[in-house]
Amino acid sequence: MGVFSSGWQWYVVATLPHREKLATERLGNQGFQTFFPRRLKTVRHARKSFDRVVSYFPGYVFVSLDLQADQWRSVNGTFGVRSLIMGGDYPLPVPRGVVENLQEMTDEDGFLKPIEVLRPGDNVRVLNGPMADMIGQIDRLDGKHRARVLLDMLHGRVPLVVPIANVAKRNDGVVQQPNRAGKKRHLRSESIAGKSVVAPSGQGLD
Repeated sequence: MGVFSSGWQWYVVATLPHREKLATERLGNQGFQTFFPRRLKTVRHARKSFDRVVSYFPGYVFVSLDLQADQWRSVNGTFGVRSLIMGGDYPLPVPRGVVENLQEMTDEDGFLKPIEVLRPGDNVRVLNGPMADMIGQIDRLDGKHRARVLLDMLHGRVPLVVPIANVAKRNDGVVQQPNRAGKKRHLRSESIAGKSVVAPSGQGLD
């Protein structure tokens, strides 16, 4: 049956491939508040390279809804949208604080700047794929978006090159980030669509 959540909350919208921007625009035209974080991706072609704006969470955007007041089912009929992520009969809310933290890390142009800065020597955990949850250490960074990780396996260390977005710094699951008042608050590593993000301690995505 699922759980009905009242009041304004953020929800995840799955979009059609490469239609995150279209879905966001069409949802906005209907009066829905959305959040569509982006990043720059370096593309190389014919010995040239250039930066292209892409979704930080490919195939997903966020929408703020009050299930009791909004016609939330109209989201699924919006151009560019595949469907809301459901938890039974109702959309599954994102835990409070997760999207708000992502918004704090997003600049005025909509680019999400991750909190964690990975460096050689950092202990990390692989977030998804065949090696998901394996532990290793950053050996070197290959440009802005990839890293070579030495995985602890087979009684030794095996090198693996992975996207930086597919690993998270291992620090007992807790990192610290200054808030706007200058005080520190504890945040817990989480994952949305394979991306490492942060949520207030005590809240998770499951």
